Amino acid sequence: MAMPSLPHESSFRNTRLCIVGNVNRDVKTAPFPSGDYLFQDGETSLASIHETIGGGGANSAATAAALGAHCDFIGQVGDDETGRRLEETLRRAGVNCHLHRDPGVATGTTVNLVYESGQRHFLSCHPNNYNLRIQNLNLSPLAHAHHLYRADIWFSEAMLFGGNQRLFEAARQSGVATSLDLNWDPAWRHSSPDVVERRKDAIRGLLPLVDLVHGNVRELCEFAATSDRGTAIERILNAGAGAVVLHMGAEGAGFFSRQESIVQPAHPVQRRVMSTGTGDVLSVCMMLLHRDAAIPLPDKLRLANQIVADFIEGRRDFIPRL
Repeated sequence: MAMPSLPHESSFRNTRLCIVGNVNRDVKTAPFPSGDYLFQDGETSLASIHETIGGGGANSAATAAALGAHCDFIGQVGDDETGRRLEETLRRAGVNCHLHRDPGVATGTTVNLVYESGQRHFLSCHPNNYNLRIQNLNLSPLAHAHHLYRADIWFSEAMLFGGNQRLFEAARQSGVATSLDLNWDPAWRHSSPDVVERRKDAIRGLLPLVDLVHGNVRELCEFAATSDRGTAIERILNAGAGAVVLHMGAEGAGFFSRQESIVQPAHPVQRRVMSTGTGDVLSVCMMLLHRDAAIPLPDKLRLANQIVADFIEGRRDFIPRL
């Protein structure tokens, strides 16, 4: 039996997405073998090293614009050349930028080590993102947005402890649907249990204001203090979230709410060119399709998985180079 046709991507162009999150420079390596030799003196030759836009928020904004959506990005850069390059690159990619320029901080950089195994390691220094504060953000785009996406929730303590609450309350007052990216908190591996629990509590308090929680299995299980995927989803829904969009890698993608649970297998991938950013692409697709009630959820997931596969195979290039 033939597969039903996918929804048309013109649905993306009907959505106004507002994103608050990180922006920085990414220095990315071509995939290379991991191993203990990396901890010794020496040098490793690579096929390529290149600079791109970085930060989950900025990458998601560029992806949304590339898919045809109206996208406003709210964030912070330093008053430096790197910040100006990042803003200009985002604008050329079709993103409407609302960036606070802070002369007291430097615009950050991440070195993205990509291993042939598919795993990655990030070396990051983000003064501009660590110092993000709600009082410096221009929230006027919320007045005409359909959906708010808060990416990179763990980086700024000022946002974590108070700022995010004000942001989501402002979105609710404007009648805007909301999403939160429950990504990996570096404190989970390096801070005391008391500090980790306090940070998790800050996010749990936001969940009643969140329509869609996004994350992969490892992130959600770590946040929910369980090794079982189903238990993690249940705990997040019990805390008040409307639904969970689950990134499942080679298994595909899932959508879980009180009303329905759907898992859609991944679209086949013939060759792997991109190994980072696939979760951002999936999340953006699901946010842009969120308000279109005419498209069944399985079809939304199928279209998202198809676009993710195109991105992995290098047929779609969503991340602008500097």
